[in-house]
Amino acid sequence: MTTNSTAISLLVAPARVLRGKSALTDAIEHILRLGQRPLIVVGEHSQDLSQLQVLFDRPELDIERVRYTPDCCESSIERLIDSASEHHADLIIGVGGGKCLDTAKLLAHRCQLAVVTIPTSGATCAAWTALSNIYSESGAFLYDVSLAKCPDLLVLDYGIVATASQRTLVAGIGDAIAKWYEASVSSGHSAQTLLIAAVQQARVLRDILFQKSASALQNPGGEDWQEVVDATVLLAGVIGGLGGAQCRTVAAHAVHNGLTHLPGSHHALHGEKVAYGILVQLRLQEMLQGDRLAATARQQLLDFYSTIGLPKTLADLGLSEITIAQLHHAATLACKPDSDLHRLPFAVMPEQLVAAMVSTTIIEVENRLVGAGAEGS
Repeated sequence: MTTNSTAISLLVAPARVLRGKSALTDAIEHILRLGQRPLIVVGEHSQDLSQLQVLFDRPELDIERVRYTPDCCESSIERLIDSASEHHADLIIGVGGGKCLDTAKLLAHRCQLAVVTIPTSGATCAAWTALSNIYSESGAFLYDVSLAKCPDLLVLDYGIVATASQRTLVAGIGDAIAKWYEASVSSGHSAQTLLIAAVQQARVLRDILFQKSASALQNPGGEDWQEVVDATVLLAGVIGGLGGAQCRTVAAHAVHNGLTHLPGSHHALHGEKVAYGILVQLRLQEMLQGDRLAATARQQLLDFYSTIGLPKTLADLGLSEITIAQLHHAATLACKPDSDLHRLPFAVMPEQLVAAMVSTTIIEVENRLVGAGAEGS
């Protein structure tokens, strides 16, 4: 009998998750058990931090608040390490969007401190994961860092998330729904129990988002809205925790990573670029594998995107003036040897990726023209 002597480490979930309409208030006692001198990391553009007043009102907490800037990058981390040392911090709290939370997690990792994540929107599952994405100071994706653990505490306060713009939740839906299209193609034929579980959870996540997203966006703060926020922040994180890297990111995220190197895309949110990347991935499957189901899935997504307002073309991402040379540069970066794109079950060259990106856009533009013609007739 042979056995596998190599232990596999799974970082599945935060040590504790608190969620509810006033979850931050309920979380204070748990925060006090983690530390009394927290360094709170917030985003550069964070304006209304009045919801954190419940923390500042506690005399037991000696709080220092800092902004990460200019991005979730190495220079930001180095400055924050100095801030944590000067404050004699015994706890890191991240309050913000995905990049802010990734910054807080990596800061805590390097300082060997506990970390609390408090997402201010439903835009990503960064509050959950044991991973931080690192960018350049100008916002171009560079690499990711695996962390020693998931957060010690995740506080999903619906009252805080409800103050975010609706666009952030739409982007979160795009980021989360990618889990199905990426995990199913990279791990859908696996016989490993936890990978099977992750892929099936990704399917459930997709179905929840198809069924509830429109209603959620029409009724912010309502029951369906809470379910969709749970899906984008929590369930998306579960899938990556169970399935690991190959159930977390494939071609859709690789396209995102390449596009971040084009300054014209920087106003687009993470999940918006990922959503476009799903369409490109499905187009690759259609072009290189002759996968007719991928074409059907792409049309289903296009209809869904139209309903909730996700981008479907390069122009929708602010890249209407992009050149083929610029697109090839992004595609080359998306296809580099260590890219998540190579978790696809077939090889992809930069030229093929460019063709998929261009043809995806052209097909949608043609669909819009046909639709406009039908309406005008």
